[in-house]
Amino acid sequence: MNIIKNYILPGKNQKPILLDFGYKTTEQKKPIVLFVHGFKSFKDWGHYNKVMVYFIENDFGFVKFNFSHNGGTMQEPVNFPDLEAFGNNNYTKELNDMETVLDWITTTDELPEQEIDKNLIYLIGHSRGGGISIIKAFEDKRIKKLVTWAAVSNFLARLPKDLTTWKNNGVVYIENVRTQQQMPLYYQFVEDNLKNKERFNIENATKGLSIPFLIVHGTADEAVGVKEAQDLKQWDKNAEVFLIEGSNHAFGAKHPFDKEKFPADFQKVIDKTIAFLK
Repeated sequence: MNIIKNYILPGKNQKPILLDFGYKTTEQKKPIVLFVHGFKSFKDWGHYNKVMVYFIENDFGFVKFNFSHNGGTMQEPVNFPDLEAFGNNNYTKELNDMETVLDWITTTDELPEQEIDKNLIYLIGHSRGGGISIIKAFEDKRIKKLVTWAAVSNFLARLPKDLTTWKNNGVVYIENVRTQQQMPLYYQFVEDNLKNKERFNIENATKGLSIPFLIVHGTADEAVGVKEAQDLKQWDKNAEVFLIEGSNHAFGAKHPFDKEKFPADFQKVIDKTIAFLK
């Protein structure tokens, strides 16, 4: 099994992208999975390294990455030492980062042609990363299958109704309960949303999908209600929905994760995902 960690990729947004990739050497072409983390997350969160190994063991290539402005750095990819970058992140930058990673997957010699079928790129996104993955899958025909885990269905609905205070102060702060950091979000985030509201419309993107789509959600998700999964299904009648009864936003996982086995709920998620992608 070949796994490369913390490979540095120049980004379109003046900051590099840090990624991990891996595959088994079998001299047989394998589809490649691109995994997209969510808000206040990173490629090494919780069980994601174990997730990568599990997919590789099941005959997929696998790529996961940190968004260039997720708040991590090259030296410290775990946690959020660069709050200035975090505050300046937006959906345009995240879509640019995904474009960069997809371009890399399809052109790099690091993923050898005899091992990876670059015509079979499958996208998995969690939470906010699920929402951005739907938009990217709609825009980019290189993506052949899509899976979302606890995806958001509406970006604009997450903005406050009254933006006056945010606009006047230029920033709002959200607490990261795990790290106790007050994490800034600069008003540019709102401006990017409003300027690109057609592009960032997840409903329209979902209705425009023409690829196999699996929607996975926990019925007790405390961060993104299960109704958002039902909305996605309503917009794409061909999509498959897989609900996990009583499961939370991370399907039982947490950070740090030091268990030998996946939580029972997440084992259901990953096995269903692999079966769908096979």
